[in-house]
Amino acid sequence: MATFLYKLGKLAFRRRHFVALIWVALLALAGVGAASAPTATSSSFSIPGTEAQKAFDLLEKRAPEASADGASARVVFKAPDGEKVTDPANKAEIDKTVAALKSGSDQVARADSPFVAKTVSKDGTTAYASVSYKVTSMELTDEDRDALEKTTDEARESGLTVEVGGDALQAMPETGSTEIIGIAVAAVVLVITFGSLIAAGMPLLTALIGVGIGVSAITALADALDLGTTTSTLAMMIGLAVGIDYALFIVSRYRGELAEGREREEAAGRAVGTAGSAVVFAGLTVVIALVGLAVVNIPMLTKMGFAAAGTVVIAVLIALTLIPALLGYAGKRVMPTGAKSRLFGGGRKKDGAAGASAEPKPNLGTRWARFVVRRPIAVLLVGVVGLGAAAVPVAQLELGLPDDGAQPTSTTQRKAYDLVSEGFGPGSNGPLMVVGDLKGAKDPKAAARHITKTISGLDDVRAVAPPMLTKAGDTAIVSVVPSSKPSGIETENLVHAIRDAGPGITSATGAEIMVTGTTAMNIDVSQKLNDALVPYLALVVGLAFLLLIVVFRSILVPLKAALGFLLSVLAALGAVVAVFQWGWLGALFGVEQTGPVMSMMPIFMVGVVFGLAMDYEVFLVTRMREAYVHGERPGQAVVTGFRHGARVVSAAAVIMIAVFAGFIGSSEQMVKMIGFGLAIAVFFDAFVVRMALVPAVLALLGKKAWWLPRWLDRALPNVDVEGEGLRTADERDPDGDRQPALV
Repeated sequence: MATFLYKLGKLAFRRRHFVALIWVALLALAGVGAASAPTATSSSFSIPGTEAQKAFDLLEKRAPEASADGASARVVFKAPDGEKVTDPANKAEIDKTVAALKSGSDQVARADSPFVAKTVSKDGTTAYASVSYKVTSMELTDEDRDALEKTTDEARESGLTVEVGGDALQAMPETGSTEIIGIAVAAVVLVITFGSLIAAGMPLLTALIGVGIGVSAITALADALDLGTTTSTLAMMIGLAVGIDYALFIVSRYRGELAEGREREEAAGRAVGTAGSAVVFAGLTVVIALVGLAVVNIPMLTKMGFAAAGTVVIAVLIALTLIPALLGYAGKRVMPTGAKSRLFGGGRKKDGAAGASAEPKPNLGTRWARFVVRRPIAVLLVGVVGLGAAAVPVAQLELGLPDDGAQPTSTTQRKAYDLVSEGFGPGSNGPLMVVGDLKGAKDPKAAARHITKTISGLDDVRAVAPPMLTKAGDTAIVSVVPSSKPSGIETENLVHAIRDAGPGITSATGAEIMVTGTTAMNIDVSQKLNDALVPYLALVVGLAFLLLIVVFRSILVPLKAALGFLLSVLAALGAVVAVFQWGWLGALFGVEQTGPVMSMMPIFMVGVVFGLAMDYEVFLVTRMREAYVHGERPGQAVVTGFRHGARVVSAAAVIMIAVFAGFIGSSEQMVKMIGFGLAIAVFFDAFVVRMALVPAVLALLGKKAWWLPRWLDRALPNVDVEGEGLRTADERDPDGDRQPALV
């Protein structure tokens, strides 16, 4: 591995014009493809195998005119103070608005007047009209949405308060200015780390090129592959973070090789051969974690994982080829000079400099590592107890999917949600749809009435609408309004209660029932994700464990890495619960409405954070193993690894935290939660697990940390991550005075 990458790095350095041209051409090609591709117009959020999906499929087959899975809008009207919506003038304006909604777009399947559908509040101050579309929300055009907004704006001119809920106005989430701030923080950290604007600019430039290619490719393929809007957001988030980190490690190693006096081309080859090997395996762990999301069998999540994994692959390829090419252009200008050399970790050595070979002054990483090696048990206890305390809120984790109640209070969706809650009760924001398959019933109409009566007797039911039968009379649709809000645990219990009543209904009437609708779909998603978490964790951690055995040629080091990851991800989930579910420091992070944690969050964090956690494990511990393989004692090897790697790993972690934290400014609750969760998880994993627990455990284990059964040692391929095959005869001489290269 190291030898192949060494040759690749030297080739890219020599043929830098050709390599740079290839990547610029790929960026231009992806950009042209994105600009010319049709806009993604579909959103097939399906959950194969769930009851809610089966009900949608049944309705699509027997009552396609119902557009059960089409977009919906709920136009809420509130009369001015002292008036009622039933007053003649207000009633006429509402009827006029409903008529305009019907004629405003060809995609409108139906628009029900609140006076016909009886959706007027008891006090007469509030009413809402339900609008159903023939297509999904992502298939609606801008003209369809403009027609909806124009109609409601005209209704407001009459003095009525008019707000719109539902998914018809769903738009691309805005990330806000904090995303730019995250990149700016990364730039500052790189400048401080390298002491050179050129060296600092390379990781940013290459990461942006990689993200540009990845996101443009996703945009170009979005319509053909049915990719959702959050797919490119995730790819951008992951691509920026790993792209900067991978380039950072190779540039840092190149500077170390130059500092040892090697020629530029040789230094580039060795940097790619050593640090590049770690980049390849770190990238593989991230790809395994993202591609493994396919285990959940939710198509949208699978596509998100594959798209983000593709962006990671691009980041790895850029780090291995474009970085050495750019280093060829930059030459030794990546090194700080003069006084900056002493501040930023060594620059160009001046001829005849005294003490050039003297022992370098211990840096912060060295001093910390020595402290941990001296007191491993104390450090281990403090770290484990601290992460354990942060993980305590996980015991009260509630899962769900965000609804309009989680939107910012300034949006019309949130205002509509609040008006409906005040006028009709919170459950009206998420009515359940019970679909009755009446083909097996002797008397379909009697069976439909029995279904309605049975559901009416259940707890937490506010209202049950009369059943609607299809033209063929073989299917009934019953709308059930819960007493509790859509994301509440009481509503979830009601869904389970209706499903539990199904066998009794079948035995009494021969009819079968299924619960669907947005609320039931969210519940089924949460359950499916919970069921898939353990198999997914076993697959991803198992594959990565085998990969790390090959990298480290050890059993205990990969085991320690996996256990440390579990600690950090549980602590991060605990922080997410505290902020987004309990509301602790919610105002600081822009959380306007607390509620259940997004059901995708646990499995998503497991996937992404595991891959990123293994990045730091590979980069830091391979440097320790390199020192151990080259003859140092286990404790000293830990210190050596920290001396050369801790500063760069710390910079990489700060950059990744900054990039992820930038997404906290998103207007979309899901993106905000993902950004916060990943940022806090990287903080816990990098600065607590990798910087404290890892050296403490390695110090306690000593030589046992690198133990590997002989039969397994013979069976495993030698990938030479340490770059042993690149060492010259003088370097292999233990009496030589050459110092290990910096990572």
